[in-house]
Amino acid sequence: MDAAQLWLDIRTQLASLDDGAELETPVSGRRFAVDSIDDDRIAIRIADSGEERSLLREQFDLFTERLDDHPVRVEHLQPGVEPYVAALTLSSAVTVVGDEVVVDPERATPGESPYLVSPAEARRPPERLHDDAILLAEHVERLDVGEPGELETTALSDCYVLSSDVQRGAGRLRKRFRDELLDRLGPDQQLHGRFGTVRRTTRERRSLRDEATVFDALDEHDIPREWVTGIDGEKLDVVLSVTDLEESAVYDVEESVYVQKTGVDEDEKYELLAGVRDQLADLEGEAGDELRDELADIESRIEAAIGAS
Repeated sequence: MDAAQLWLDIRTQLASLDDGAELETPVSGRRFAVDSIDDDRIAIRIADSGEERSLLREQFDLFTERLDDHPVRVEHLQPGVEPYVAALTLSSAVTVVGDEVVVDPERATPGESPYLVSPAEARRPPERLHDDAILLAEHVERLDVGEPGELETTALSDCYVLSSDVQRGAGRLRKRFRDELLDRLGPDQQLHGRFGTVRRTTRERRSLRDEATVFDALDEHDIPREWVTGIDGEKLDVVLSVTDLEESAVYDVEESVYVQKTGVDEDEKYELLAGVRDQLADLEGEAGDELRDELADIESRIEAAIGAS
């Protein structure tokens, strides 16, 4: 295998990747994007950390020299070598057969790799939510979703899928927002935003302890066991109300802290949305065409992602 030809092949295939496509390391599953391609190196950026690395031509040469004589098992790849292998498998000479990385030009397909991630699949959760929300908004605007019974089956299915995706994506993002707010809000403190108000609230959850522990607690306070035979939660609550038995003696009390939504300013939301609608309605000519092209492109990516799942 000619090293110079292989290096040219690798660079050509990486340069031909679709915008937004990424590669995934074979063992650790970390995704990375190609930032730049130079004569002696390929600059990549690790998606989950933002770390920048350089894949050097001389390291490609060393690894492929070994591959000429000895296939390498995927599971034995070291973290530092994984990005090199992912890039190599895009070439017309190196591929994965079974669980081994091998030199096999007859089986290798240029530009294809088991570690290639399409632009649709490479989107981050906030990007997916953004795209799903735009699509859902477009469907709500175009279809009479207020009467689901009047929708065609295909349109109804699309609306359901989009609604589900937006709900799931928004739920994940909401959890991240909540965790950050908990760090910023003091006990019972309220925070007012444009669209509503949130408050840090404490809530307790209790679970009944095991039977032996509960009976021991009752015996210590000379409370007849038959009063709560079967350890009925409602009966225990009555006993707690009329005796000096402590709640913690018979219940494991777990305290959780969460953010509670206490108000929504629908007028503010409506005014903002009205402004967005007005801006979209005013878009004409090239700007309007660009927006329609963006919506069409997003829909194509979503359909590709759904079809691949």
